[in-house]
Amino acid sequence: MKSLIMIIDGMADRPIPELGEKTPLEAAETPNMDKLAENGINGIMDPIKPGIRVGSDTAHLSILGYNPYKVYTGRGPFEAAGVGVEVKPGDIAFRCNFATQDEDGIIIDRRAGRIREKTDKIAETINSMKIEGFEDVEIIFKESTGHRAVLVLRGENLSDKVSDSDPKKEGKPPKAVKPLNDSPAAEKTAKLLNRLVEKSYKLLKEHPVNIERLKRSENPANIILPRGAGEVPHIRKFEEKYGLKAACIAETGLIKGIGNLTGMEIIEVEGATGGIDTNLKNIKDAIIDTINSQYDFILVNIDGADEAGHDGDLKGKIEFLEKVDEILEDFPLDEMFFVFTADHTTPISVKDHTGDPVPIVINGPGIRVDNIKRFNEREASKGGLCRIRGSDIMNILLDLMDKTEKFGA
Repeated sequence: MKSLIMIIDGMADRPIPELGEKTPLEAAETPNMDKLAENGINGIMDPIKPGIRVGSDTAHLSILGYNPYKVYTGRGPFEAAGVGVEVKPGDIAFRCNFATQDEDGIIIDRRAGRIREKTDKIAETINSMKIEGFEDVEIIFKESTGHRAVLVLRGENLSDKVSDSDPKKEGKPPKAVKPLNDSPAAEKTAKLLNRLVEKSYKLLKEHPVNIERLKRSENPANIILPRGAGEVPHIRKFEEKYGLKAACIAETGLIKGIGNLTGMEIIEVEGATGGIDTNLKNIKDAIIDTINSQYDFILVNIDGADEAGHDGDLKGKIEFLEKVDEILEDFPLDEMFFVFTADHTTPISVKDHTGDPVPIVINGPGIRVDNIKRFNEREASKGGLCRIRGSDIMNILLDLMDKTEKFGA
């Protein structure tokens, strides 16, 4: 039997007064998710442990059975690996935002109007950048999906022990990058990054792509904001760890990077944007094709609900969850063990990740079906799976797949 974990990024939420204290998942019409609940075993899951506000990266690592406290050095290496940069030992990698800065040096849009097109042209300009006094460092910059990008610094005496430049909120200037320890390498890296951020604005403010965006009254992508510094980690390959040939279907560079660094085959999907405008039909077709291929395990991540949560877009989140529900119709559940869950909670009211547990349901032959009929945060908490952690999932799946050895006599 094959197994599949489908993670609807940021799907879980908190009660919302204008919905009569329902969550978006409780308010949405989701007959196929409810069918999963009715035919499966339900519960709630803490991606790492109760109350921990996880990132998508650390949550996915935990769900895949890797200890994020040991293998996670920062988001940058995963983002870089996910967009096709061949990272090397000693490289320092960052995730970046294309952002909009005004003439007073204030960030007025951290996502540059959620830019979608021609970011490759902007990346070419950054890659041509030379920073005086740092000629020994190679700058590797590549666009990812939407407003996202990656930066890799390659050279001697560099460190990932530096702070972020992203102010996290609009209305503030970029943060000055600071060394997080007293090492000369951290001091050098921080100084280089501050120069790089400053120079990116000078190079990009009159870039042809941004001139076009301004003519269309769109926010220009005129500065880059590096964050999530990390040194490339050593991660045991998924197939070596579990004996399962694995594939990954994901929209964002971050999750593709986790797939790449764990040795999964990355299945590209046309039209998979990572937003609420993503082509869910193409994603479903890719999932079905992959189920019917040689892989034993498939990881799927769909990102739009998280985007809506970060944007505080209640209507968009509900509508997106209903669209996700549609692709679950006629899913080949008799051919696999199917885990359906989220990686974290992204409440509309908070516009960021929180430590609330997320609903989870497992379908497949031999499952001890409970009496839950609806799939949502509160109903799932009453199910037979009870409350588990993300690190429990692979153990459960391996047992269901009869891939484990007995512990003890």
